Amino acid sequence: MAEQVVFGGMPAWLLATYLVELGGERGDDGTAVSGDGWRATLENRGGWTGGIARISVTIEGERSAAVMEALRKKAQRGGG
Repeated sequence: MAEQVVFGGMPAWLLATYLVELGGERGDDGTAVSGDGWRATLENRGGWTGGIARISVTIEGERSAAVMEALRKKAQRGGG
C-alpha cells in the first residue's frame, strides 16, 4: 500500500528531517528515507508555485498509513 501527499510551503529537507524523527534513515541520494516497514520518497513538484515550494511525499510499505498520518501532524505544527 502507498500513501501520497503534496506538501506546500515546506522544504524537502525539513520533511526528510521529520521522517527521520519518525524512525527513518536518510538514503544516500537525499530523496529517500527508510524505516521499519516503510520507505518514503520526496520529489519536487515543479518548483515554486506563487512563491511556495511543493514537495510530493510517497510512503510505501505496511506502515505507510501510520507514518503518513504522523508526518502530516508534524507538518501542521510549527517546529514539528
